[in-house]
Amino acid sequence: MTTTRAGTVQGAAAPPPPRAGRNRLVGAALITASLAAALTCSFVFTTWLPTDRTLYREYKAAKACPARTVVLRSEDCLRKVPFTVEGTRKTPKNLRATLLGREPFPRTVVPFGDSGPVLSGLQRGDRVTGTVWRGVVVVVAAGDVRQDSADAPRDEPQMTAAFGTFAGLLAALALVFGVMRLARPRDPGLFTWRPYGKWLLIVTGATCAVVGLSTVWTGLPWLLVPTVCGTVVAGTAWLLHRDLRLGRGTPQNGPDIANERCPTTRPLP
Repeated sequence: MTTTRAGTVQGAAAPPPPRAGRNRLVGAALITASLAAALTCSFVFTTWLPTDRTLYREYKAAKACPARTVVLRSEDCLRKVPFTVEGTRKTPKNLRATLLGREPFPRTVVPFGDSGPVLSGLQRGDRVTGTVWRGVVVVVAAGDVRQDSADAPRDEPQMTAAFGTFAGLLAALALVFGVMRLARPRDPGLFTWRPYGKWLLIVTGATCAVVGLSTVWTGLPWLLVPTVCGTVVAGTAWLLHRDLRLGRGTPQNGPDIANERCPTTRPLP
């Protein structure tokens, strides 16, 4: 004689849903981070970028300093000063030359952004000419070869705009995710780190870096940076949200057998 009993196939226990209190704390932290990123974005576009552009215009408009007996440490003109090379550092993370000159520039450390064409050939004891503007060496010349120092003002607002754009987009993303966790603490839906938040952050950073560098190399106006980056990130956010909601953005799970009931036959003596 046999008896058939209904049993339940026990699968792996599903993890408990995240606690509402923890989600509220995460939401509040994200909103705080959003505020900090928004302030950074505001500083970049209202202070940093205009200041750099003004400094570059003033540098390009500066004239040669008049000859005078007493040379001031900081002058609003371009003064050529003879120097002797005391030493150089040419490692990728530390490109600089230490120059010795007369007062008021007895010993000056000049940083560089790259190794050539002047820094790569400098040796101890070489004689060079430094162009000084407002107390810093902005150009080093060895014969007819010149190289800007890292302190020379540059007309590269595109990368500054890219940094400010990244901060602004990060503020928007953190605000949306934070608000969703506060509004729906038990079930924030797709507004979680994986996969939605992670991919949006990657796309935002990569887009701002690529667009910023591309506009610098091509000389395109910096106003294109926030426009292009904002459009790409907004479009990516919409497509990701749509795909995840339709189930195409995450691996498909097999059939859920945790709640299926199947007969189990157990022979009785």
